[in-house]
Amino acid sequence: MESPRYTVKDRQFWKIILSLLFASLFTFANMYAVQPLLPVFVEEFQVPVSTASLSLALTIIGLILGLIILGFFSDRNGRKSYIIYSLIGSAIPFFIIPLTDSFSILLFLRFIQGFALAGVPAAALAYISEEIDRKNIAYATALYISSNVLGGMIGRISTGFLTDHFSWQISFYAFAVTGLFIFVIVLYLLPPSQNFNSSQVSFAKDIEGFLFHLKNPALLVVFGLGTVLQTSFTGIWTYLPFYLAASPFSMSLQAISYLFFAYGIGVIGSPMAGRVAEKFSIRNVRLAGVFILSAGIFMTLSPYLWMIVVGLCVTCLGFFTAHALTAASVSQQATHHKGSASSLYLVSYYIGVAAGSSVLSPLWTSGGWTGLVLFSAILPLLYIMAITLYRKKAGSSRR
Repeated sequence: MESPRYTVKDRQFWKIILSLLFASLFTFANMYAVQPLLPVFVEEFQVPVSTASLSLALTIIGLILGLIILGFFSDRNGRKSYIIYSLIGSAIPFFIIPLTDSFSILLFLRFIQGFALAGVPAAALAYISEEIDRKNIAYATALYISSNVLGGMIGRISTGFLTDHFSWQISFYAFAVTGLFIFVIVLYLLPPSQNFNSSQVSFAKDIEGFLFHLKNPALLVVFGLGTVLQTSFTGIWTYLPFYLAASPFSMSLQAISYLFFAYGIGVIGSPMAGRVAEKFSIRNVRLAGVFILSAGIFMTLSPYLWMIVVGLCVTCLGFFTAHALTAASVSQQATHHKGSASSLYLVSYYIGVAAGSSVLSPLWTSGGWTGLVLFSAILPLLYIMAITLYRKKAGSSRR
């Protein structure tokens, strides 16, 4: 018999949210810590921009593999253990990376770190969908996403600040110690799963169930949207330090890192989007988020720094609104193997991160900031138009 699910009135609801918030803060701070450091890596290791960007891209590739593998096993073995061991496993490389003077070794360790990081996002959304009351899932998911936002913001700002005042090695040691501290907190705070049912079928059947999601058109649309949103968003933030460090802005790394405070808009916007979606539907609010995202990206074409800052804030509001509600819709549409469905969404999402950080490098090289902005702003709009036309065509064919 299924145990009662938690609502916002229950103490356990907030213990879950607080635990996942801490875990998510470290996970996403860890993941994006190197983004403002790319110009530093270019200078210190004497590597091209495309190679430096691999310090993020390879982490994401490791994460994608981890999401597929750990998401699959979390449907068989439970959620909490994957969250716990992900934290300790991803903290340890931060002690090792500063000891090497080889950029190849740094990239290898970032890849390993990415795989270890996957335990938290692979299990967290499924954990929420199983333990939280259905009426509060969108809100709980939005709170979790907001902690993703806050973690990414803290990671970028702290590494920029510490590197400017000390060194990038010191910033990595600080992350290592913080990760161990959060590991202890989550270990004791996160409640055990009450409604997880371990899969008893064969691996072959489980894999069949895992792959079944790829035959669901509704989920495929969501997966594609995750890739598109993140490609545009990551592309803007990855090459922003290069753009603002050059003339005419000539900003310092510390000053550039402060621009990541724009992520704070997402911390507020994600929970608000969850609440608004309860009244106006996930689909409608998500669509509004996509248009806001594109509008914000277009605003960064301005030659005025204050307008670029406003544009980045608008971009964050639109992106995290759309992302939070897209993630919530996955748990609602998947009727089984929810951990696998969430992992597949995150796989598509982080394919977008890898694309935005490295695949767009030739576009940055050839088209500069203008070319990058135009592509990033138009891509989500084209995707929405294509899906809308497809649905209209599919609807007409059924009549």
